[in-house]
Amino acid sequence: MTPEDPEAEAPTPRVLLIANRTCPCPDVLEAVGERAGQSGRVHVVAPALNSRLQHYASDIDDAVAEAKERLGIALEHLRDHGVEATGEIGDSDPLDAAADAVHEFPASEIVVSTYPRGDSNWLERNLPQRLKDRFSQPVTHLISRFGLPADD
Repeated sequence: MTPEDPEAEAPTPRVLLIANRTCPCPDVLEAVGERAGQSGRVHVVAPALNSRLQHYASDIDDAVAEAKERLGIALEHLRDHGVEATGEIGDSDPLDAAADAVHEFPASEIVVSTYPRGDSNWLERNLPQRLKDRFSQPVTHLISRFGLPADD
């Protein structure tokens, strides 16, 4: 047996970001980039969210286009800041989107970005806790006000 080398490199951070409307938020992207550090990777999942009516009518084109736009902005921001980033449009259910992504991108941490309570459907559905219950990776919840009206 060989003793472990204390100089051995730590595992490369692999951060999975699940975000919808907060996806292009510069503060969220900065926090995720910091978590990945200089040597890590980030994989962004932008679920293609739809209204119930559009979902039942199988009309997902607008949802996919909007998610693709948000994803493009997020990836460009991360890459412009030196972060190795990939991404995908995810399932409309963010829990299923995370499961699909973890299958292809073995994350060391999952970050979920939501709006504050009262403005977030994901918080109403307790998504951060459901992610913690389902995955063995640490789950971090970031709150963004990006795109919300400013408080007076």
